[in-house]
Amino acid sequence: KCFGEPRFTGRSLEIAHPEYRIVRDELPPPDGVLTPVYPTTEGLGQARLRKLIDQALDIGWDGFELPGFSPSMGDAIVQLHRPPADSTELDRNHAQQRLATDELLAHHLLMKERQVLRMRERTVALPQARGLGRELLDRLGFELTDAQKRCLRELFSDLDQDQPMMRLVQGDVGSGKTILAAFAAIRAAEHGAQTAIMAPTEILAEQHYLNFSEWLSPLGIEVCLLTGRLSAAERRERLARIEAGSVPVVIGTHALFQKSVTFGNLALAVIDEQHRFGVHQRMALKHKGQMPHQLIMTATPIPRTLTMAIYADLDISIIDELPKGRQPIQTRMLPDSRRDEVIDWLKPRLLKGDQVYWVCNLIDPSEDPKLHCVTDLFTDLQTALPSVSAALLHGRLPSEEKSGAMAAFKAAETRLLIATTVIEVGVNVPNASIMMIERAESFGLAQLHQLRGRVGRGTEASTCLL
Repeated sequence: KCFGEPRFTGRSLEIAHPEYRIVRDELPPPDGVLTPVYPTTEGLGQARLRKLIDQALDIGWDGFELPGFSPSMGDAIVQLHRPPADSTELDRNHAQQRLATDELLAHHLLMKERQVLRMRERTVALPQARGLGRELLDRLGFELTDAQKRCLRELFSDLDQDQPMMRLVQGDVGSGKTILAAFAAIRAAEHGAQTAIMAPTEILAEQHYLNFSEWLSPLGIEVCLLTGRLSAAERRERLARIEAGSVPVVIGTHALFQKSVTFGNLALAVIDEQHRFGVHQRMALKHKGQMPHQLIMTATPIPRTLTMAIYADLDISIIDELPKGRQPIQTRMLPDSRRDEVIDWLKPRLLKGDQVYWVCNLIDPSEDPKLHCVTDLFTDLQTALPSVSAALLHGRLPSEEKSGAMAAFKAAETRLLIATTVIEVGVNVPNASIMMIERAESFGLAQLHQLRGRVGRGTEASTCLL
């Protein structure tokens, strides 16, 4: 007997790659259980998956019992992978809820265990020493928001202790998380200790390097950038100085995890956009020093209940206020058929001096003619807007070209930046007031939130078109 989807090929019906069973005598009776259908991948088909899972089911699953929960763990696993023929959707939902509860409880207990272990750990306290933080505050040229001040007090309270800080700062895009990290880095530098700042992309690392250099260099605190762009000689020289402890602030990407990077006196680790890094990577940076304080930052909005579950091992500060003068971003959704209208709407704004991001998530052409790739889009927009200076930015460009494109846009030498999601985090161009996002339905909500946050960073009213 065989099973599959029959299709006409010419005048004949065919079943491509059917599931089959050879029956030599009578057809055997049904198994009495429903047949599971699993997501497959190349080299791992349904038959192989079912055989492996059957072997796992035969081992037996006796989990601890949760009061008031039915079915048991073993029954729940069987109900999901080998359900009886009379199983209902409600039965399967109960089984799924049981396993989900087990998984959440196990995660929560693990997070709480980490919290308890952290309470026993000891590190170097970083109380205020030379007052350089006050000097930075006087130099900033803007006043911190009340929310920033509150979070800074919480952060400083942690750094005053010899128990390692483990704090998550959650704040909307543009709410001013980075300046908090700068004040924390000053505390470490005042004690002759080092700060490592880890960013998920080279563009964001370079952006942080520029910001931290502007803030800290006048205070006599050196900032060093460590990325893959360095020559072998430059890298050796910087690694030697980092190991000697003579560079107070080191900014980099995943390169900071490498075994070749040794810190002489690491007291603070700052992890930006933490959702881009795994727990093991976070822990790897932790072991670069003698149990350094950790400051973790994210702009992804997380409901409080989820925050308590996912980050139960962290203390949490929330920046729930944007800097004064920021205006709300108007977000609109348009069909692709109105593309020409959008270009006509953009043209006078670009010529007036506005700056625009146009984001596309493909680098290479797709088989689907409806999907635009960033290189074709760049050519099309140059044709449609010949008098507008434009730049192309995507992850496969050489580092020098990426930095050049970003620098030109930031300096307003180019008005239109056609880019992939490499600009998703950390890019700060206050004059950019319009964000265009191609095929918005292909992005996740967190990505859309981050991309929209690239505009609305100045005093002009901004627009995001999906």
